[in-house]
Amino acid sequence: MPHLSPHRQVECKTIDGTSIAGWLYTVDDGPAPAIIMSHGFNCVKEMTLPDVAEAFYKRGYNVFLYDARSVGASGGSPRNLLNPLQMAEDLSGWCCGAKALKRTCPKLTDDIDIYTFVSELQSVDAHRIVLWGMSFGGTVSACSAAVDRRPKAVVMVCPLFSYVQPHKADKAYALLMKDRVSQLRKNEPLLVAPFTSQGDNPIGMGGAGGPGGIEAYNLMKAASESGHPDFRDRLTLQTYQKLAMFRPMEYMNMVKAPVMMIIPELDDISPVSEQREALSRVKSPKREYFAKGKGHLNIATGDGSTEMVAATVDFLVAALEGTLE
Repeated sequence: MPHLSPHRQVECKTIDGTSIAGWLYTVDDGPAPAIIMSHGFNCVKEMTLPDVAEAFYKRGYNVFLYDARSVGASGGSPRNLLNPLQMAEDLSGWCCGAKALKRTCPKLTDDIDIYTFVSELQSVDAHRIVLWGMSFGGTVSACSAAVDRRPKAVVMVCPLFSYVQPHKADKAYALLMKDRVSQLRKNEPLLVAPFTSQGDNPIGMGGAGGPGGIEAYNLMKAASESGHPDFRDRLTLQTYQKLAMFRPMEYMNMVKAPVMMIIPELDDISPVSEQREALSRVKSPKREYFAKGKGHLNIATGDGSTEMVAATVDFLVAALEGTLE
């Protein structure tokens, strides 16, 4: 018989009314802790992470794995405009309880931001919610937790901190301004592939120009060929303007929750040295998991993935119990 996944499709709203679509794995004998999973750059929830989500679910965690704003089945326009600070706000905004707010402001929508949505679920212990993110999603999760102190822990898997290669900056910025002027003249936003077949992109992000860029191109190509629902192998060019102004390293010392960073030994997309530099800036209790023999795009799959999940659960138990040193 085919394997039946325990998730169900749900939607929640951000504070501006944008719909966020996700898969919810619900623990039957709750309230139990919950993990909010944020995906990598331009990825949809169907890619790579469902097996990880199900592994956490089988260990007693509610899980919400979602498509970011403008990506996949989630709302937002222009499509595939990846704005990391907006995504961090969508993930965990300023609200501290939708139900309480609705009593004083009935016009509010039922759910406000992803964290608040998860915290209101009957199966969830609202005092034991953690953020888990891979690559771009790991950085977004940390930036969210830098301001919103409700998450009880943050897990960053191969987080990405550098986006613009200096030698590409002038040409890329000129192209961005040209596109902005074009949009002011009522033209459609310019769309580009995240990576060319040579593994490159206008700003040189994500290992562009090297093996990491080729790996990323192959990931996007495979996603297109697999027919993942709502996946688009295109970005709005203005994504690069958002990334050029993004300084995630500067947020790391603002994170107060315990942090686990999972660093692949063979990461060709996010340098190991940068990941460790980011972790060194964290002042809260922290733990590094060094995944030997793993790369950026296979960290969550294949050999070693079971050990990674086990190490993560060990960290979460300590973090949620307050015994992490």
